[in-house]
Amino acid sequence: MAVSDRKDFINRTEETRKLEKRRSKDFIREIIEEDIRTGKWGGRVHTRFPPEPNGYLHIGHAKSICLNFGIAEEYGGLCNLRFDDTNPIKEDQEFIDAIKEDVRWLGFDWGDREYYASDYFEQLYQWATDLIKKGLAYVCDLSPEELREYRGTLTEPGRESPYRNRSVEENLELFRRMRNGEFPEGSRTLRAKIDMAHPNLNMRDPVMYRIIYAPHPRTGTKWCIYPTYDWAHGQCDSIEGITHSICTLEFENHRPLYDWFLDALGIHHPQQIEFARLNLTYTVLSKRRLLQLVHQGYVRGWDDPRMPTIRGLRRRGYTPEAIRAFSELIGVSKVNSTVDINLLEHCLREDLNKRAPRRMAVLRPIRLVITNYPEDQEEWLEAINNPEDLSAGTRVVPFSRVLYIEEDDFRIDPPKKYYRLAPGREVRLRYAYFVRCTDYRVDPMTGRVTEIYCTYDPATRGGDAPDGRKVKATLHWVSARHAIAAEVRFYDHLFIKEDPEDVPEGQDFTANVNPNSLQVLYPCYLEPALASAQVGDKFQFERLGYFCVDPDSSQDRLVFNRTVALKDTWAKLERSGRVDE
Repeated sequence: MAVSDRKDFINRTEETRKLEKRRSKDFIREIIEEDIRTGKWGGRVHTRFPPEPNGYLHIGHAKSICLNFGIAEEYGGLCNLRFDDTNPIKEDQEFIDAIKEDVRWLGFDWGDREYYASDYFEQLYQWATDLIKKGLAYVCDLSPEELREYRGTLTEPGRESPYRNRSVEENLELFRRMRNGEFPEGSRTLRAKIDMAHPNLNMRDPVMYRIIYAPHPRTGTKWCIYPTYDWAHGQCDSIEGITHSICTLEFENHRPLYDWFLDALGIHHPQQIEFARLNLTYTVLSKRRLLQLVHQGYVRGWDDPRMPTIRGLRRRGYTPEAIRAFSELIGVSKVNSTVDINLLEHCLREDLNKRAPRRMAVLRPIRLVITNYPEDQEEWLEAINNPEDLSAGTRVVPFSRVLYIEEDDFRIDPPKKYYRLAPGREVRLRYAYFVRCTDYRVDPMTGRVTEIYCTYDPATRGGDAPDGRKVKATLHWVSARHAIAAEVRFYDHLFIKEDPEDVPEGQDFTANVNPNSLQVLYPCYLEPALASAQVGDKFQFERLGYFCVDPDSSQDRLVFNRTVALKDTWAKLERSGRVDE
């Protein structure tokens, strides 16, 4: 292990090391290592990430991206980025561009291996005609409704189409005319001729082509018949020489069909391996569900920081390093399960703790006046930028007679074990002085404290009292004279239940949407060093959590998103032994 690697390992927290130690080599890597050992595929490892460009990627896709690109990198192989663009009705160049941006943001690159299923439309068409010539495919005139009716059920076999036994010559001619646009949309399909009594419904003469009169993002109006996902997917893998076709478990029942197509054509046959998709507490990852949240106005768009999309996570302040660490820690399995969202947040804290500069901000301000501090005086006090990274250096923060502190940091009648400011009590102001509360002012209408009066001890600047007296609390603060007003958005889970689908009969998952998932605070007051913060910059607001500058910021108004709180629930569970081994 290199010196730099040893240093990085030592710097990891104990919680992270425990989690990494618990992770054993997963079954996919075991398969790949056995294939390398036996010389299968000539020792090659070639994977692919094959998104459909019909929406934005989410945290579940991030797991697949990290797995496919990570395996290729780990074993000296290649990973393609291939867009399975077989449905022009739902696909758009906007999604293609967004997917490429997200993959690059996660830290991966596909080099010159950017492919599209549409690149292979002509080859797929020729292979379809080959199956027709072999008597293994036919043109069917059943309507979509009739197709569903003829398909049968899990307990009852399907019925053969009355068009199943057309001659090869008639099928070739009809398929050619389908391509030429001579039939109405949806009036005919090309189907594989397999077995209408097969126990696997995917094998009951599946549709290979359908007529769609819609322009394609890449091929325009050149085609009016489009391959189904099931027909294109395995053949695209074959064309690209993929060795290990890694899919989620919902494709396990489709594997026999993919195998049938590849064997019937006699072409390169990749090995398909299925793993359990990511499920996350308090989260939905279905594209249909996410689309519903956007269209019905539960969120402000696909990049809303409450969304599990990669764009939403990025806007909230997540880092690619945190998402990659999360993907590595959860590993892959053949069994469906749900991951605690606290683990994702733990990975984010681990990363931000090392890289985020510290700043002081007061989000629920109350004025504090130091009565024995000169009105016209100000000081600039040295403050540490990041105690986890001493190379980050220091900055200076202004101190003056009137400050803002957090409303929660003062109580008239403090409860037991409340050590912050109260009448007659002394506390430390971070980087500054000891102050003692001498009085306070209350709004007679609301009973709310509006102003606190204190005296300070000049002998305690930046340290302890010379006489040895101690205080039990240190408060953050911002100088009122120098403060920057900002808007801060607090985000909670988008759903009130760990399983958003757990709803009474007759309701859908939106019944569990959290009505308080967004709270906006204004004005919040920040130290002046934050005036130069740029969109995407991340900070730890001392004692409050991690925050990120939102794109809604302008020259007149900074906007911050609360990325994650300081409290690490996952680490607490880990230390208490409540995390499953």
